[in-house]
Amino acid sequence: MKLLDHRYGKSRVRVMKILRNGATHTVKELDVAVSLEGDFESSYTSGDNTKVVATDTMKNTVNVLAHRHLGEENERFALTLARHFLEKYPQVQRVAVEASERVWSRMNIDGAAHPHSFLQTQGARPFTRVVCSDGRQNVESGIADLLILKSTESGFENYPRCEFTTLPETRDRIFATSLKATWSYSSEPENYARTNSAILQAMLKPFAKNYSPSVQTTLYEMGAAALEACAEISKIHLAMPNKHCLLIDLKPFGIENRNELFVPTDEPHGQIEATVAR
Repeated sequence: MKLLDHRYGKSRVRVMKILRNGATHTVKELDVAVSLEGDFESSYTSGDNTKVVATDTMKNTVNVLAHRHLGEENERFALTLARHFLEKYPQVQRVAVEASERVWSRMNIDGAAHPHSFLQTQGARPFTRVVCSDGRQNVESGIADLLILKSTESGFENYPRCEFTTLPETRDRIFATSLKATWSYSSEPENYARTNSAILQAMLKPFAKNYSPSVQTTLYEMGAAALEACAEISKIHLAMPNKHCLLIDLKPFGIENRNELFVPTDEPHGQIEATVAR
């Protein structure tokens, strides 16, 4: 028998850190996963644990390094974490770190941002994934579960029809999706957090401003806008499930529904994905 590949690590390591700037605080909450690859075959094939870094040690390392290094930029923390394992343990050849953020937004009280009270923005989760090996590092960042919607300026026409086609063509429909976007850094920006924010804002602009003849077209425009906004990324992958909002038939009640009342559905849904590169 031959062991073809192997990796192991610690997942769902949750950390919350309060970043203090005088009386003004910022909350950082991360869900971290660490995976190690390297010279660990003997632990699988002969019961030899002499090279195995205990996953409990990995959890403690995440906590300690978060206390020391976690700040505004998740990417820098993830890189610090990955480099630590690579440099400390000679049997480790490759480290993958994923950090998913639960975003806390500052409360607005009496028209002013409160210095230490927060609420959670629903759904959307920024994330990063770094992989380090000898002399090499790879950084990917992105956003998942970002619900975006436009109530008009979207349509779908001129597609092939057959005996199984029932979808009517339209030049005016709701366009709703739960966006997941992952971009790959080819070089290190001055500030990851600001760059990630600029990428997201750049993608939202064509979504909001351009007429959408299809999800595919808008996806490509959003990817191109991200690349134009950030010279440090080389490619971006977007997944945009089409969250259908179906026009409700009110004719049995003597009412004409002029694109006013819909039933939102989650499944089945169209799944549109693509990667845009330079």
